[in-house]
Amino acid sequence: MVFSSMVFLWIFLPVVITLGLIFRKPKQQNILLLIASLLFYAWGEPRYIILLLVSIFMNWGFGVLLGRYPSEKMTVPFLPAKKGKEPVPAAYAGETAHPKAAKQILALSVIANLGLLGFFKYANMFTGTLAKFLPQVKVTNVALPIGISFFTFQAMSYVIDLYRGEYRAQKNPFKIALYISLFPQLIAGPIVRYIDIAAEIDDRSVTRESFALGLRRFIYGLGKKVIISNILARSVDGILGADITMIAGLDGWVGIGLYMLQLYYDFSGYSDMAIGLGELFGFHFTENFDYPYMASSYREFWRRWHISLITWFNQYVYFPLGGSRRGTGRTYVNMIIVFLLTGLWHGADWNFVVWGLFNVFFVLLEHAGLLKWMERTKVLKHVYTNVVFALSLVLFYNTDLLVAAKEIWHMLTPWLYTETLYPLAVWLTPQVVCFAICGILGAGVLKAVFGTKKLAPVAAWWKGSLPEAIYLTGVLAYSILLLAGNTYNPFIYFRF
Repeated sequence: MVFSSMVFLWIFLPVVITLGLIFRKPKQQNILLLIASLLFYAWGEPRYIILLLVSIFMNWGFGVLLGRYPSEKMTVPFLPAKKGKEPVPAAYAGETAHPKAAKQILALSVIANLGLLGFFKYANMFTGTLAKFLPQVKVTNVALPIGISFFTFQAMSYVIDLYRGEYRAQKNPFKIALYISLFPQLIAGPIVRYIDIAAEIDDRSVTRESFALGLRRFIYGLGKKVIISNILARSVDGILGADITMIAGLDGWVGIGLYMLQLYYDFSGYSDMAIGLGELFGFHFTENFDYPYMASSYREFWRRWHISLITWFNQYVYFPLGGSRRGTGRTYVNMIIVFLLTGLWHGADWNFVVWGLFNVFFVLLEHAGLLKWMERTKVLKHVYTNVVFALSLVLFYNTDLLVAAKEIWHMLTPWLYTETLYPLAVWLTPQVVCFAICGILGAGVLKAVFGTKKLAPVAAWWKGSLPEAIYLTGVLAYSILLLAGNTYNPFIYFRF
């Protein structure tokens, strides 16, 4: 089940919200949300509900074991203070530490989680690669469970943070089940840490204001997905899905430009819907996007794009490897590892590995200070950042690396490739052009304009106003009309 489906919008969500208003107490609502979340997942993947339950109870079990055999970090009198805050008492202060056993439990949990993820997500990739060199190897055909990358990373963060002593082990398996399976963020994030919502699982409230804010955020996200991303999707697939020898270099830039908008509005729209749904039930999820196309450098871009994933890799890979504390060479190695894993996380194919290397190359260039000449003009920095990301998306879109390389060459030498099978007018219909312009404005231009001192009062007036309510009503109505007409409705990030 997806958020932008008629079943979800007309049946699932209204029923869950209505029952949530009846059962307001957190304990009652937790039971409701857990049942609803499992049903939500089973709707699309009924046979993989067992996998989700295995992941839930496996990580709950590892947590219980760590509670019995706490690490040294779990027994110190005080945990290190976060910036600007006082030290807090450790979760297991005063108890006997079992550092060896704790490390073994942590290692076993990481191996078990990555083992499940590796089998279901990467078995086909590696057996397919081996089969090219060893014909006797049989290529597997393992179906990819929806959302496995998201709920696996979320479950791993619970055990790792527990090992670090950030909270006590949760003995109630149903609370861990709710945390991992909560339907707003189950299948496409944002990736939520347990410490961020642990208190809200036990005690939360929904006011009229917070409910309205959640509904507002959900409708904006729905509009992003259904009105902009879906409408651009057909043109993107038409241009980029064509034989590379049949399209001009300029066509490639137009196709990738539309794909940039489609991808952003697909995923940020889903994140907005997830955050809005969380608000409807009293949960506050972290932001996942911060207008990345307005970034002035590639490093800044990756601080604004898919924030929860980048934060996860920083917290559990980059910093444990030493971060930037062990010299320049080690810093570069750590960055390469993070981006390689980021690429693999996005997809089980070698083009994603190359995509990760492509991205880290430009991040390292900036880190080395080789692009300081662009400091003279802010516009040039914005152009450079978006051009680099656009080229990276050629690798992201095409699983065939040879096709991707040809397309990049066509784009970089457009004067050599001017003939095309289909004129751009076939794909750039008035509707597509209109919503592409709206997409560009909504990707940060309006934010920058109305963020100025003169226009900031206008933006403040708009939020929560009657005109905004009318606008959102129109967005909701138009989105439902498009869905009722069976508009092309893919979710790009569901494959991850």
